[in-house]
Amino acid sequence: MIARTVTVTDLFCGAGGLSLGLREAGFEPIRAVDCWAPAVDTYRVNLGDHVSSESIDDSTVFPDTDVIAGGPPCQGFSSAGRREADDERNSLVRVYSNLIARHRPRAFIFENVEGFLTSGRGRFVLDLLEPLVEAGYQIHLRKVNAANFGVPQHRKRVLAIGGLGWNPGFPEPTHRAFGAPGAHLTATRRPPALTLADAIAGLPRAATEPPGDPLDHYARPLEGEELERAKLLGEGQSMRDLPERLWHESYRRRAFRRVMDGMPCDKRGGAPAGVRRLIGSEPSKAITGGSLRDFLHPTENRPLTVREAARIQTYPDTFTFTGGQADRIQLIGNSVPPRLGKAIGEHLIQAMRAASIPPHAEGRLLSFVPTVSEGKSPILQEVCELVERRFAVNGLPLEEGALWS
Repeated sequence: MIARTVTVTDLFCGAGGLSLGLREAGFEPIRAVDCWAPAVDTYRVNLGDHVSSESIDDSTVFPDTDVIAGGPPCQGFSSAGRREADDERNSLVRVYSNLIARHRPRAFIFENVEGFLTSGRGRFVLDLLEPLVEAGYQIHLRKVNAANFGVPQHRKRVLAIGGLGWNPGFPEPTHRAFGAPGAHLTATRRPPALTLADAIAGLPRAATEPPGDPLDHYARPLEGEELERAKLLGEGQSMRDLPERLWHESYRRRAFRRVMDGMPCDKRGGAPAGVRRLIGSEPSKAITGGSLRDFLHPTENRPLTVREAARIQTYPDTFTFTGGQADRIQLIGNSVPPRLGKAIGEHLIQAMRAASIPPHAEGRLLSFVPTVSEGKSPILQEVCELVERRFAVNGLPLEEGALWS
């Protein structure tokens, strides 16, 4: 049992969304690391001087800490861009696991994009789990939608939580999501998820030039074809609803691309949505580094502002981002939403304070929930079978019913 302040080290900390959420839940961040200058500067301005700029490898040493948290850079996994299974950033998953296994904190938190599950046909799932189970961690790994935890956007992420010799459990959803395929399958009796309109309520009209009030609440006026596109798009419509003469050239080149991964319903013809007008009465689409380019305000003929994107990610208006506008939206798009971090933290800190560690406890994968849907893509099915084989063969079978379909 633990009664004192619970400390956390945040690896690949980015702007600090996870640290902010964990701090609000009662953790004390004592160390944070990132190698991107705008991230380090943003973290320092908002959360303190315990952040440093350095690359992380197997030899990195950290102070004693109760929890190690973070997620290796996700660009190699993200479905928003090209998937590169051999991207050297992906190898940081194994580095992350090895560091936890060597430092042996009481618990860890891992977060990444949903493409992590199938990238490399499950290679990176094993990179994460194998060193940690061998080191004695009992782990839950599941795909979640941030909308189920009070975040006003559909943001599907992979979350793993592990306890060293003890079962940390897993956070329960607090909200019922809607407005996206399959969203209704989780937390059906919870209050409805927050919407985009909820997130940006109370903001004044956006300025047309920086700095905006509040800071970063400005958007350049649209002109020419950009304005014509915006005027033709209703809420929920995207570039595929426009006349072909108004398609971006890049969209035209991808117009017949097939999505070959994800759920069976995602195997559809056609390009990504391109420019899209968001729906105010639903949770937003996931905020990414391209959101200022891709998303239109639900009722005004303009892009989102940086501040609106930050609010959708649940950052307070007092949180400031450094660097140019492209850096600031990238920092926001890469973030763990602070409200999701807080939900994780509130669950884990209670579990840690109540936990007793039995003698001779073994590492185990306690649950693996890659989807709550009944269908799986062929690649996801392959990954599920790989995980089941790997941990059953080593005498560490999953709990009954833990491998969900």
